[in-house]
Amino acid sequence: MTNSEDRPALGILLICLGVVAISVNDLLIKWLSGGYPLHQMVFFRSAIGLIFTLGFVRMEGGLSILRTTRPWAHALRGLLVVLANMTYYAAVAVLPLGQATALFFVAPLFITLLSIPMLGERVGPLRIGAVLAGLAGVVIMQQPWNASVEVSRTVLLLPVVAALFYAVMQVLTRRLGVTTRASAMAVYIQGTFLLVSMAFFAVAGDGRFAEGVTNESLIFLLRAWVWPTAEDWPVFIGLGLCSGIVGYCLSAAYRLADAATIAPFEYIGLPLAIFWGWLTFAEWPTPATWTGCALIIGAGLFVFLREQARAAPTPGRRSRWGRR
Repeated sequence: MTNSEDRPALGILLICLGVVAISVNDLLIKWLSGGYPLHQMVFFRSAIGLIFTLGFVRMEGGLSILRTTRPWAHALRGLLVVLANMTYYAAVAVLPLGQATALFFVAPLFITLLSIPMLGERVGPLRIGAVLAGLAGVVIMQQPWNASVEVSRTVLLLPVVAALFYAVMQVLTRRLGVTTRASAMAVYIQGTFLLVSMAFFAVAGDGRFAEGVTNESLIFLLRAWVWPTAEDWPVFIGLGLCSGIVGYCLSAAYRLADAATIAPFEYIGLPLAIFWGWLTFAEWPTPATWTGCALIIGAGLFVFLREQARAAPTPGRRSRWGRR
């Protein structure tokens, strides 16, 4: 990897912008979840987002950059992000926004672990310990010992499953990013979303599989398509804009910097989600959620600081990029 391909400051900026767009996207999807199926939102979001993404393609070299010699790897990446979205948003429709986001934020910890076998990055015992502390935070929010928890344990696990899919996808992005433009990877993902949502429409668009279903997450996935009202069209357009920003910024961020360096910055989405949940839906985290959040954020910050300390050059020694 050349020096020009490792730009951690720009990667951090892009991941922060992408996470802000994700938080707004989550808010809008939860806002619409009572009246529209998830696959319909995905279709409109991706169709509109693709328009914005093609603008990034033009900026980065034109349609020629869409050619790839690794179509199956990109197809796998697209499938992983679709699975991450489906499992996460099925939980968002039921759980408070802050709690769903907090559970999903095990993803950067998964990324740190996966960067060892998939990227060959070195992660020491202290960072492994921090990852375990973050996972303990997830267990606290799950509260397996509390029989009075009203939400299904399956629903509580959905954001964690989504986090694993997402982590694998982002580490794969790092492997592909050396030769593939960020905008091209975003186009591949938008295309995958469109194909999957159209397949959902063909099979379940009339809502027949939602009949008799009582699980709110499944209803969100399987209810019938409804043409958006005039009042909801601006929300759908906002989803498309957020989709374009997220697809480009996250792909570019993991292309430009080490996964273990930029992953902790995704935690800014946690206070944003709590804020949106409080402002829009009058949701406020429980003490268990606050405790779990503290452990996860603390673990992420520790991992980040350890990575920065490891990467800092010492006097008389070259850094790993060949600069003194």
